[in-house]
Amino acid sequence: MRTVPVVTLAVLLSACAARDPFVAHPATVASGEWRIERQVDRVTGLPTSYAATVTKISSNTLVDYPRPAQLNLTCFKDQPIVRFVFDFKVGATRNSALGYSFDNKPGREVEARFLQDNRVVVIEDRAGVMQFVNDLATSEILYVRIRSLNSGRSSAEFRLSGAPAAIEAGFAGCPLSTEQRPPRRESTPTQ
Repeated sequence: MRTVPVVTLAVLLSACAARDPFVAHPATVASGEWRIERQVDRVTGLPTSYAATVTKISSNTLVDYPRPAQLNLTCFKDQPIVRFVFDFKVGATRNSALGYSFDNKPGREVEARFLQDNRVVVIEDRAGVMQFVNDLATSEILYVRIRSLNSGRSSAEFRLSGAPAAIEAGFAGCPLSTEQRPPRRESTPTQ
């Protein structure tokens, strides 16, 4: 009878050990408020392009207390992306608007796409990403505001120290300038 729990525990532990450390525990370094991944993608052979910062100063008119939010700089399908992740629903593409301002300067509303779970919003237009990053590089605080007909008003405030290194790392695989694009290594199918 005692062997059943021991065997069950051994199976569960071996399943945990089988997780890919690339996904489960990425190697990161700090740059001010940012965490920057320092790994090589096992498929492309290129360095991972990802930087993130987290804030606890995030709220929504329909949520009773502040929750964390995250700002990511990354590449997706060889394109630079600015990604905001919230712990509550913030809106949908058809009925929501994303605006931001840096260091209490006049802000702007930008073209953004809200993903299916309504908790993630991305800036993916290259010109919009470039404008955002140019302001991000020299700023200390970012205020983000989302207005939504379905999900109320949401906001987040991010501290930005260390942003230049985060920008460089986050977009290393898909530089903002179209002049220099790193070569993509083709993966060979296994037989």
